[in-house]
Parts: sequence; structure tokens; C-alpha cells
Amino acid sequence: MALCSSVGALALPSELIVHIFSFLSDRDKLRASAVCSRWRECLFYPALWTELKLRVGGGTNGGGSGSEQTPRLEFLMRKFGSFVRELQLEFAPLDDCLSPLQHGVEAVESDPQFAKDAMVTYLDQVLCVLGSLRNNRNLQKLSLYGDTCILQDDGILDSSYLSQVDQGGKKMKEIQQLFEEILSNSRQLKWLSSAFMLGVVTPCSLASLSNPSTSSLEHLSLIDSQLPSLISTIELERLTNLRSLSLDFCDFTSDMCCLLTGGDRAPLHRLSLLLNGAALDVKPLDGTATEDDWKALVRRSTNLRVYIMAMDVCSQDLLRVLKPSVPLERIHLDSYSTLVTDGVMELISQQYRKTLSHFILMRDDAGFPDLSVNRNEDPLVLLAWRCVHLAVLIIHGYTVWSHNLVAISRLRGSNLKVLEVSEESIDFDPDQSVYIEGDPVHNLVKEVSLGLGRVWHASIDNSLVLNEPTQHFHREMQSFSAGM
Repeated sequence: MALCSSVGALALPSELIVHIFSFLSDRDKLRASAVCSRWRECLFYPALWTELKLRVGGGTNGGGSGSEQTPRLEFLMRKFGSFVRELQLEFAPLDDCLSPLQHGVEAVESDPQFAKDAMVTYLDQVLCVLGSLRNNRNLQKLSLYGDTCILQDDGILDSSYLSQVDQGGKKMKEIQQLFEEILSNSRQLKWLSSAFMLGVVTPCSLASLSNPSTSSLEHLSLIDSQLPSLISTIELERLTNLRSLSLDFCDFTSDMCCLLTGGDRAPLHRLSLLLNGAALDVKPLDGTATEDDWKALVRRSTNLRVYIMAMDVCSQDLLRVLKPSVPLERIHLDSYSTLVTDGVMELISQQYRKTLSHFILMRDDAGFPDLSVNRNEDPLVLLAWRCVHLAVLIIHGYTVWSHNLVAISRLRGSNLKVLEVSEESIDFDPDQSVYIEGDPVHNLVKEVSLGLGRVWHASIDNSLVLNEPTQHFHREMQSFSAGM
């Protein structure tokens, strides 16, 4: 406050004040803008807002629809939408609607008006964002994520709510038109990502991308629950400098894989694939890339690394998906009803022992099945032993025996940067407790901490390991692709 009121501060040139404020976070910049008119003028200088990360929605503690955040979003987009270079936007889950399995369905069924209000808010906020970006020719990165448990057709809100609040589809058509307008007006787009944004992207959207942006685009991710594919082989052919790609696994066809092996294209560095077991009846695995296709792709793109998330996929289909030549670096197996077998675990640890660095195994259902048929050959221990680059291991929903957890920590040591195991997944072998004195939990924490070379504790808060799977995929894909 003294800086603002002093004669010396007022005498500083605007350029210097802008430089000082460039060290503040976005939140602190907005707070500082309320100090005085001079600071406000300097803080909304375009150079300070080249990058904007927003997370809207979530409602209020009373379970609101999130509409109270719309005026703030409108203010930010009105100020920065025309010149911001990088925009990342996430629509957060609404209160009491975290997933279809967490009493959200009952909440919406008892209050259908709540669902309609949430859909209206979503449409208004998307229109606000896209309308502010339509004339931005300097946009280099656009990343959008819509909360699937609110917006997906098979989630809490289905298309029936959309037809009720947007009769005739007027708003949705406007949203789709704005999105295509942004693509056609872009001149240096390098990153384009839209995940589960209900109705925003259509199979025709990518055709609107301007010629300059087809040459500059390095990352493309278009994922939704729609049919058919949002990324066609014809449109992909235009993107010759693409280095990172993210799409539905069933849309990664043999033809698309062959296209990416072309010598006139930049080598692919990152490939993120989402496989939804519930959709395999309408989007079968037939026609996806074969083993020979993968071999050809790896020969062309020698630095290629692959991330796969499989949601509720049975082991039989997983065995079809996990081809030997896939350069798999990260895999996330998430399910509500299906079980991962020891055969799948054995295949992963054998085939990807030289490339695998991230392994996440989640199951959100009653009971904690034991992966190990033979206690002396635990699949998780073999995974830690064989996969020499394993750095992240996260387990929930399966029984992890305490002595195996100790073995894993000793095998990988400090190279295992993340070891998250939910407390309820850990079990203690009664036969071994006879030979160990003291509290078994305390001994486990001590031994694992010694093995890792740092303090370790089991995860008590399940939110650390359990979250919306598609949101995890989106964020993991972001960090995975940014490291190319």
C-alpha cells in the first residue's frame, strides 16, 4: 500500500511496474488490481496475461449449479480473450455430483431443476469463452475439459436435459460454429485439446483449421463419447508437424497408423489412447492398429512413447490391446466391475520392462481381490523387479500384502518417486506377524520408508488415489505430451 501512495511509486514508468507485477501469480494480480486505478491499468497490460488457467463450476457449498461464477468468467474473458496466447479451461464437478456412483443420480432425480440449471450454466459459460476467443489470431494453446459425470450422455445429465434447456439446439449450433471460427481464424495454433466438451467438437470441426495452423500444430487431442471419430485420417494428413496425438483407442485405426509412418511427416513423440470398455459393443477393436502397424510406426518414430488408460476393460480385451511392439510408458487400468488378472500383469511386466515408468491400478467396487495366485510370485513385486524405469506406482481396490509392499520399496528404492497405496488396500499376512514384534502398521511404515529412502505413509484420503478417471486421463495426457 505504501508503494502505491508514495511519490516514487507513482513516478515509476508503467513498463517497470508491469515488469514487477509479472512475478505475481494470476490470483495475486487480480487482487492487486483492486488497490488503485494506476495498478489496475498496469495489471491488465496484455503482456502479463499471455497464459490463463481457469477452473470453473463446482457450485457452492449448498450445491449450486456454478452460475455464480459466470460473471467472473465473463470479466476475465472480456479482458483477456482477444489476446491471450495460452488458455486452459476445466469445468469442475458440481457439488454432490462427483460420479454416478456417489449419490449424484439420486440427487438429480429428486431435483430435476438442478440438472437443468447446471446444463444452462455450462452452455452459457462455454459460449462466453468461445465468443471471447473468436477473433484471437495469436492463440497458440487451447485446452478445454468438460466434467464427464455432469456432461456425458451416460452420466447424470443426458441429452434429454440438453434438449429441454436448448430447444432446437440453437445454443449448441452457436457453440460449434464459434469453435470452428476460432480454428479458422487461428494463425499459429500449436496445441489443440478438447476432452468431453459436450457437443462442442463435431467430426467436421477439424476441417475448419486454417492452413497456417495446420503447419504449426504440434499437439492434437479431441476426445468425446461421440460416434464417429472426431479425428479422421484425411484431416490428420494435413497436420504434417504433429508430434503428439491423443484420441480414443478404437479410433486409432490401421490406416491412421500407416499415415503416421510417412516420411514426409515429423516423427510422433507422444501418443495417448483412451479405451472405454463400455463402448466396445458399438466401437469394436476390429480395425485398430495391428502388431505390424506398430512396428512400422516405431521404426519411423524412434522416440515414440505411449500412454494408455483402460476403463472397465476385461482382461481378454486387454490382452488384444497390449501389442508387444507398443512402446508403452504409462498405463492406467481403472474399473468398477471388471478385474485385472495376474495374466495381464505378467504380460505387462514382461513386454514393457524396458519402457514402463507409470503403473496405476484402480478398482472402485466392494471387496479387494488378491492379484497373486502364488504368494511367492506376487505380480506387483515382479512388475517392480522387471520394469527398471518404474517411477510411479498407484494401487487401490486390490489387496496389497504388507511384505510385498516392503519388497517393492527395496527393489526400486529412491527411483520410485511416487508410491501411493490406499490404507484399506493393505493387508497383513498372519503367518508373518508371528515373527515380527510390535505394531505391524508401524513396522510397515518404517520398512517402506527405509526402502524408499524417504518418509512414506499409506494414503488415508482416498481422493488422492480415487478421482474422476477421465479427468485423470486429461491431466496425465497434458503432462505426458508437454514432456515431448
